[in-house]
Amino acid sequence: MNVYFDNAATTPLRKEVIDVVSKVMEECYGNPSSVHAYGRTAKTNLETARKGIAKLLNAAPQEIIFTSGGTESDNMILQCAVKDLGVTTIISSRIEHHAILHAMEALELTNGIKVLYVNVKKDGSIDFDHLEILLHSDNSKKLVSLMHVNNEIGNVLDLSRVGKLCHENDALFHTDAVQGIAHFTFDLEQLPVDFLSAAAHKFHGPKGVGFSFIRKNSGLQPFIHGGSQERGLRAGTESVHNIVGMQKALELAYDNYEQEKTQVVELKAYFIKKIKELFPEAIFNGLSGIENKSTYTLINVALPIPTDKALMLDFHLDLKGIACSKGSACQSGSASGSHVLNEIQEPPVKDWPSLRFSFSIFNTKKEVDYLIEVFRDFIK
Repeated sequence: MNVYFDNAATTPLRKEVIDVVSKVMEECYGNPSSVHAYGRTAKTNLETARKGIAKLLNAAPQEIIFTSGGTESDNMILQCAVKDLGVTTIISSRIEHHAILHAMEALELTNGIKVLYVNVKKDGSIDFDHLEILLHSDNSKKLVSLMHVNNEIGNVLDLSRVGKLCHENDALFHTDAVQGIAHFTFDLEQLPVDFLSAAAHKFHGPKGVGFSFIRKNSGLQPFIHGGSQERGLRAGTESVHNIVGMQKALELAYDNYEQEKTQVVELKAYFIKKIKELFPEAIFNGLSGIENKSTYTLINVALPIPTDKALMLDFHLDLKGIACSKGSACQSGSASGSHVLNEIQEPPVKDWPSLRFSFSIFNTKKEVDYLIEVFRDFIK
């Protein structure tokens, strides 16, 4: 049996998305910047997708800028905020995605900006009192960049609370919402967020495409120079088929939101129940085991398995056809382990193997039962 429990890394495409991407690739191959009929058709598809995404998120179409994905979107916002808006201090946390952490490190070296890290509690949540202290630390122009849903431990950030605090202190607010878009609803007209990043492949859309939400009149200047595509902010011929596929995936996610959310919520609860039965001492990292404080799409669990036996666990699961993650897939080649878990775990749990299981509408309770049987055989 093959089981895919790594949806936080990437998701399988919905059939409807594959169909629409294939159709656009076959029938709509013009360059959207061309003025002839082929180009105009491509441009119509592009702008229809932009309007569709904007409507789903209650944003203006001109506030949606298409990119190659979350990493580019994150870098775009951070670099342009420094270059164009006079930001000299970025406030973030040490448990962000590496697209944020490494971008900030580079800006420290090349632009001399100051990076301040807000304290993270042992459950992985942000210390709001410390965030307020950092916002008051000096009179420099500040950008706060904090992720909406942590991709490893599932903690959900109160975007309204952070945004309100930022704006009260004349700071800009960016959120990496890669793990949140399509899994939570957003009203970007009301939400006090200046910038937001998203990627299609986290919600059953194509890889290699995403978008930045940039609130109108932000003052940002071109990030990639060349043509006048994407309101002049991001030059380069747009990947029309992927963009249309992204819009379709987002539309399907929100059209079926309540039903599909209920399905995945029930699956996660069943997973937690079964894990607790087999491993009564198991610890759920961060807030991933608490329903109303974490995303319903993932669980991160530390298992009380001896170190010598734990060394074979990943190999054993893979051998049995089970795909999961011991950390973020973006850094799985690193021998240093998860920077998120290193920040929040303490002994003896720090020495236990931790695994992230992430779910989608394509997962079933039968797959959970199979995983539990594989675990049971392994610990024997």
